[in-house]
Amino acid sequence: MESYDALLASITPSTGETRNILDPATGEVVGQAPVHTVEDLEAAIAAAAEAQPAWAALGHDARSAALLRAADAVERSAEELARLLSREQGKPLNGPNARFEVGACAAWLRTAATTPLEPETVVDDGQTRAELHYRPIGVVGAIGPWNWPMMITVWQIAPALRMGNTAVVKPSKMTPLSVLALIKVLNEELPEGILHVVSGDRHVGARLAEHAAIGKVMFTGSTAAGREIIRSSADTIKRLTLELGGNDAGIVLPDADPKAIAQDLFWGAFINTGQTCAALKRLYVHDSIYDAVCDELTAVAQAMPMGVGLDENNVLGPLQNKAQYDVVASLVEAARDSGARVLTGGNPDPEQPGYFYPTTLVADISNDNPLVAEEQFGPALPIIRYSSVDEAVAMANALDVGLGASVWSPDLTAARDVAARLQAGTVWINKHGAVDPRVPFGGTKQSGYGLEFGVEGLKHLGVPQVING
Repeated sequence: MESYDALLASITPSTGETRNILDPATGEVVGQAPVHTVEDLEAAIAAAAEAQPAWAALGHDARSAALLRAADAVERSAEELARLLSREQGKPLNGPNARFEVGACAAWLRTAATTPLEPETVVDDGQTRAELHYRPIGVVGAIGPWNWPMMITVWQIAPALRMGNTAVVKPSKMTPLSVLALIKVLNEELPEGILHVVSGDRHVGARLAEHAAIGKVMFTGSTAAGREIIRSSADTIKRLTLELGGNDAGIVLPDADPKAIAQDLFWGAFINTGQTCAALKRLYVHDSIYDAVCDELTAVAQAMPMGVGLDENNVLGPLQNKAQYDVVASLVEAARDSGARVLTGGNPDPEQPGYFYPTTLVADISNDNPLVAEEQFGPALPIIRYSSVDEAVAMANALDVGLGASVWSPDLTAARDVAARLQAGTVWINKHGAVDPRVPFGGTKQSGYGLEFGVEGLKHLGVPQVING
C-alpha cells in the first residue's frame, strides 16, 4: 500500500506533454495527467496483442486467481484511491460515493473471477453431440465515462480479462487520474502486458474504436458518442457492448406509502449527485398521493449535506464539469419559466467556488417539458402527475431510451405487472439503480445493446464456438 502522495506521484509523467486536472469542488489542481498520442495507443495495442495468447493459455483458474489478487490490491489501496477519486470527480468520500465506488471495484473483480462458465451441451441424443464454448476475442478496447470512472472501468476489464482477453483502457479526459491509479494498482498483481491505459483525447478514442487489432469495444457514455463508435467500428465488424444514455422513469402506484419510500426514491435519483446513467430522472406519481410524495421527498432532499467531497459530513458533491453544470442550470431555468413549481433548490450561489448545483425538485411540470424529455444528468428531478396507470406507462415509454425504470408499490404482484409493460433493460421494484455483479445489465432502444455482469456478461466477452461431433 502506498500513501496518497506516492500513488499520485507514481502516475505523474516525468516526460512528455501533461495537463492539469482540476478539482470540480474547489478549482485546485489535483495532479498532472499525461497527454498520450495515437502513437502511444498503437504501442499499447501491440503490446496487448503480443501478451494475449499466453494470458489465454493460462486457463480460467489461473486468470481468476490473478483477478482475485488484483481485488486484494484494490482493497490495500482503497483509501488512497477513494481520496483521489473524490478530488478528481468531486463525489464525497461517504454515502454511495467514492469509498463505495472503490469497494465496488473489488466486488466486481471477485465476481468476474468466481462466476462459473461451463461448456453447454445443447444436443446429446446418441447421434449428435454439440457443445457451446466461449473462446477469447483477443484485445478489448474499454472506453469509460467520467461519472463512475473506476467502477465502470472494472465493469469493462474484469470480464474481459477473465475470458482470456487483454485490454486497452481509454479513460475520460475529465477523470484520467483515478483510472491511471486504478490500473497501476491492478497491474501490481496482473501479469505484465495484459492491461494498458492510454490517456488521450477524442482522436485516441476514435482510433481505438476503428483499430483492426481491437476485437471488441466496451463503451459507456452518451448516445451520440455511441453512434460514432458504431460508425468507427463498422469497417472491422467489431463486437460492441454499448451502455448509453438513459432517462429512467419511476412510477409510484397509488397504494405506495410516501414516507416509507422517500429515502429510496431520493437515492435512486440523486446517487452521485444525479450523475448516473441508470439514475431515476423522471418520477411519475399518482394524483392521490402526489402532494404527499412531493412533501416527503423535499424533506429528505433538504436534509442531505452537499459540499467538498473530502469533508466527511457531505454525501452530495458538485457536478463534475462546467458543461454539465450548464445543462442542469439551463433545464431547470426553462422549467421554472414554463410555470413549473420548484419545491427546493434551483438557486445556485454564484459566489460559491466549484460546480455546485443545489438539490432540486420540480413539481407541476408537463411530460413534454425539456427537463423531463431530455436527460439532465444532475441533481434535478421532475415530478409528473398521472391519473391512470395506463397514462403513466405511456409517458414512461414515450422516449427513445430505455436503460432502467422502477415501480413503487407494496403490492409486488401489481408492481411486476406494471414492470412487464415498461420498455427498459432493467425494471426495479421499490428501488432504482441497484446494479448487482451477478445480474445481467443492459439497455434497450437508444440506450445501447449488449449485456454486462454475471454469466451473460462473461459470454459477451467471448466468441461463441460450437463443437459438433
